[in-house]
This record gives sequence, C-alpha cells and structure tokens, in this order.
Amino acid sequence: MPSEKVLEAKKAQVIEITEALKSATTGVLVDYRGLTVEEDTKLRNNLRAAGVKYFVVKNTLLRLAAKETGLDELDSILHGPTALAVSEDAVAPAKVLADYAKENDKLEIKSGFMDGKVLSLDEINKLAKTPNMETLIAKIMGSLNSPISGLARLLSTIAEGGVEISDLIAKKAAEEKPAEDTAEEAPAEPAATEETPAEEAPAQTSDAE
Repeated sequence: MPSEKVLEAKKAQVIEITEALKSATTGVLVDYRGLTVEEDTKLRNNLRAAGVKYFVVKNTLLRLAAKETGLDELDSILHGPTALAVSEDAVAPAKVLADYAKENDKLEIKSGFMDGKVLSLDEINKLAKTPNMETLIAKIMGSLNSPISGLARLLSTIAEGGVEISDLIAKKAAEEKPAEDTAEEAPAEPAATEETPAEEAPAQTSDAE
C-alpha cells in the first residue's frame, strides 16, 4: 500500500494537472514513444518557442484530472505513454505538434480539447491549419496600416510645410487624372463652310460726278 507521502505527492500532481487543463484554451495529447533524446529535445524547444507547456503525465493521474474538468471522453485514449501540451493560444499546440509529426512519424497525436470540449483528430488537424493569433493580428494590422500611413504622411506634410489641404487635394486630383485628360488639346480648327464669302469688290465710282 502506498505510503501517505506518496499519496500526497500524487494528489499534488493531480491538482497540478487539473489546473493545467482548466487554465488552457487548448490542449493536445500525444504518444511520444520511440522519440530519441535529441528528437524529444527538439520538440520541446519548438513548443517552448511557441509558448506551449509540455510535460509527460501518468494516465492514472490524467484520468482523475480529466474527470475533475469534465473531459471524461479522454479516458478511452489514456493508454501507452502520454504527454500533454497546453497553451492559452488556441492553435499553437496543434500546429507545432502536427508540423513535427509530419517530419517524424514516431510522434502520434492521440486526442485534444478546446474550451472544455474534447476534439476529434480531424478537428485537431483543422485547428493545426488555422493561422495563429500573431499571424491574424499581423494581417489585420497590415490591412489597417495602408490608409493610416497615407493619412500620417498627409498630416506630416501639412504640419511641416504649411500646405493648405485644398492645394493637396488639387495636386492629388491632378496626379490621378487620366493621361488623355491631361494631354494638351490642339487648338480647334475653324469650322469649315460649304461656301466661302467672296471678297467685296472695291466700290466703283461713276465717271460722271
């Protein structure tokens, strides 16, 4: 029978795993069987760089923690070596592990969860293909920066050069005007007429006064 000290240690571990499950937005469970020390180290470094916590757990302890957090559906996959990757980033664990599994088939994704709901392997794969938060923010900021940068340049020009807004608007309109509209127009030719008036003959004077 396990000593009281061992039981207390296990209780503490269950509490720690339970807190990890509760605080994580997303978690992915993997079978790491067969990975060499070097391969495992590389995986841990990749996960750490993405802000993902990764640790090996005993199935018996994880089963208890899963029950505490309403993730009982994980029970069916809790066999064999199990490691847990959790993060507040919704896509980071799935993305890093799926990318690593593509280059190393020794790593097997077993299951996962998001916001307290157990995910299927298909859902985890779809999640892995979703852009992470940094990428999404960068795309949004990029689309917003274009008009903002233009406005910033406009305001800077006005402030530094004392340029009137009306002058800038006129200048911009001239720059955007189509080339055919800005080309000089040739002087209009006088309209042709079918008959040209004859020159008036000099007035004749009579011989007789």
